[in-house]
Amino acid sequence: MSKPIKVCVTGAAGQIAYSLLPHICLGRTFGPDQRIILHLLDIERAQPALEGVKMELQDCGFDLLVDVLVTADTNAAFSGIDVCVMLGAFPRGPGMERKDLLQKNCNIFKVQGRLLNEVASKNVKVVVVGNPANTNSWVAQQCAPNIPAENFTALTRLDANRAQSQIAMRMRVPASAVTGATIWGNHSSTQYPDVSFAKVKVGGVDKDVMEAVGDTPWLHGEFIKTVQLRGAAIIKARKLSSAMSAAKAISDHLHDWIVGSGGRVVSMGVPSDGSYGVEKGLIYSFPVVTQGGSYKIVQGIKVNSFSKALMDATEKELVQERDMTRALLFKDADAIARAKL
Repeated sequence: MSKPIKVCVTGAAGQIAYSLLPHICLGRTFGPDQRIILHLLDIERAQPALEGVKMELQDCGFDLLVDVLVTADTNAAFSGIDVCVMLGAFPRGPGMERKDLLQKNCNIFKVQGRLLNEVASKNVKVVVVGNPANTNSWVAQQCAPNIPAENFTALTRLDANRAQSQIAMRMRVPASAVTGATIWGNHSSTQYPDVSFAKVKVGGVDKDVMEAVGDTPWLHGEFIKTVQLRGAAIIKARKLSSAMSAAKAISDHLHDWIVGSGGRVVSMGVPSDGSYGVEKGLIYSFPVVTQGGSYKIVQGIKVNSFSKALMDATEKELVQERDMTRALLFKDADAIARAKL
């Protein structure tokens, strides 16, 4: 058995964490032999619920689960961790302005970024799920100069899984028959679900999705809108967020990042290196291939005018979010000293 890794989950008393923890403890996330020490973080009033989660984890008898820490102390939760799943964020309330939402979350992720920098493993892998995920990830990254910038990511795998499943349902094939469905940009309603270079296996033969579906108006219209607005549709239907599918996507994201995607193209929100003209440093979703804790942005994809317009639109939103958040960070002299701006 391997040496245990410490995995922190913030917002751990919530629905997403409740669905995620079995994936981690069953070996679906980090591999069938990877032992786990869980650090579960949530606010003080959530501690009784977290104690109940801990009891359930114990009662499941997971062979890979070595120990569970339940705490409201962020310093203790982040101490020595190898992976951080950041679910906790300030939710947008009725009538809340976007700037107010960014400010609330800027304050949260600034503090958490600093603590990661101080007490976590210097190679900690971070995936931010709490929205606005891309920009929250950027804030934490800016406040953690001792951790490699590429170790801060945002979850867009949920959107990619949604895109993959929409094509699979349209073609009446298993989801695994669809490869290369990609999300560009922000985890928001401006994201661009792209299947222009995706493949689908039909009758044992790989075909271009655009050709196999044979309905460009649907692919450029309803398909994109369905993926972009799927989260809102689920909330409307069940009056709760998409916890089960989000948990599956987090597990997929971490599995492929740490264990490897086996050559498959997957989607991750990662710091831009300037590929495809996207401003360097933005946390932007790209098609990547992954192996052993690293990822590479897929190069050489032909981007037509339709795709370019949508990629630019979601980049514009991310630049606006980043600039508004950077202005908030600049108000704090200590954050400025720490930030990699």
